[in-house]
Amino acid sequence: MEFTAYLSSSGADLKAGNATEHTHRPALQTLLESSIPGIKATNEPRRIACGAPDYIITRGEIPIGYIEAKDVGVPLASVENDEQLKRYRASLRNLILTDYLEFRLYRSGELVQTARLAQYLKGGVLKKVATGAADVTALIEAFLNSDQPTIASPRELAQRMARMAQVIRELIASAFALENDTATELHSQFDAFKQVLLGDDLTPEQFADMYAQTICYGLFAARCNHTSGVFSRMAAASELPRTNPFLRKLFQNIAGFDLDSRIAWAVDDLADMLAKADMGAILSDFGKATRQEDPVVHFYETFLAAYDPRMREARGVYYTPEPVVSYIVRSVDAILQRDFGLPDGLADSSKVKLTRPAAGINKKGKQAVAATETFETHRVQILDPATGTGTFLYSVMQHIRARFNGNAGMWPGYVAEHLLPRIYGFELLMAPYAVAHMKLGLLLKESGYDIGGIDSGKGGGKEERLRVYLTNTLEKAHELTGLPLFTQWLAEEAARAGEVKQSAPIMVVLGNPPYSGVSANKG
Repeated sequence: MEFTAYLSSSGADLKAGNATEHTHRPALQTLLESSIPGIKATNEPRRIACGAPDYIITRGEIPIGYIEAKDVGVPLASVENDEQLKRYRASLRNLILTDYLEFRLYRSGELVQTARLAQYLKGGVLKKVATGAADVTALIEAFLNSDQPTIASPRELAQRMARMAQVIRELIASAFALENDTATELHSQFDAFKQVLLGDDLTPEQFADMYAQTICYGLFAARCNHTSGVFSRMAAASELPRTNPFLRKLFQNIAGFDLDSRIAWAVDDLADMLAKADMGAILSDFGKATRQEDPVVHFYETFLAAYDPRMREARGVYYTPEPVVSYIVRSVDAILQRDFGLPDGLADSSKVKLTRPAAGINKKGKQAVAATETFETHRVQILDPATGTGTFLYSVMQHIRARFNGNAGMWPGYVAEHLLPRIYGFELLMAPYAVAHMKLGLLLKESGYDIGGIDSGKGGGKEERLRVYLTNTLEKAHELTGLPLFTQWLAEEAARAGEVKQSAPIMVVLGNPPYSGVSANKG
């Protein structure tokens, strides 16, 4: 590496007497990019205001690591323990902290290597350290040749995802606060979520949280669905499960090609981490029934505990033990058979004819209500109004599937005609909503039914979806008219949930609603 020119440039700036930590950045950038072909060191001041590291080091589109630079002579031993550096060390797997003369390399938060190129003396004089060039060369080569560690443990992945989600949440909150024009992309998305989904109580902090969890669990769900080729943020939207068309559209709008560059670097790092994860090992137990625990739920609980334990308390997010879930589901099934005369219980596929007000058009071209109309619908329609990660609906599906043991050929047709059309879930938080879709989709796929796939027997069409909606259960359905183009597809999710609230003849309501001393939900 050409350290002579680097020290000469830095020394001249220091002797001039007006150098700042920004003054030396071009010299360091040149030093890094000349070290290994194909390396790019991006130094973007716009990101700095948002709280990102000073340099993002990439090879092609793949992030390698990050560099945080302080002014020459700043004691790094004290800097490494300030709030910003503790956050970076906890979140970023490959990080250098430097004052341009001393270099400290951290791997997943731990200091693994130090090197000093020169001593800073009075008057801007730089005195080379005898072994400095060799030591710094070794440190930078170790940094640049670092690869993402393979993660094979669900617990480790959940914790690593949580730390990156914290970084993404803070970046979004900072970017949102820095935008003075409320017509910007982030503010438009904030207004859309507030108007269409979550009401006027939505705060910028809650929006940043929802945005971060959407990105993290959207990437995770896409990675679970990924089969071949290079996994990346750009391709993730097309790999999200077809069980959830809303999340596919939402993810592409907030994390696709137009993602704010102040945020994109962290999302790309998370995508790279997921790309290197051993998903076969991580998902080996996902979707499989055990007697005492649900790996998918515990994955989310581990994530939430590391990401924001206060949210769990505020939103009343608590895991319902599987034996309790099983007892409730079996009890409802028994009641339907015993007290309602339905021998198939929860698996009942009978239909009834009902009446409802019929909409008509009056002479002035405005909608008017005619008398009534008759329609046919399933008798046993099931709703979990606080579905969380889908534990109760999962158990319901398992219980119904057991009736088809020995007659598996009938299952795909039954799912398309008599299961998907009558099972509903409402969830307010983005991460458990995404997890519920992933978990129920995995269960159906393992049972022999692939939503949107070609092996689904009857059904399997592209318009199929799980009827689990992102909505506030306690918010009444309301009309959504005159929406800007961006919010129209977002309104579809709210409208479908509204149809269930207003019109679906729900017969069974089951689940474990969230509980807290003082609810954050004022609906």
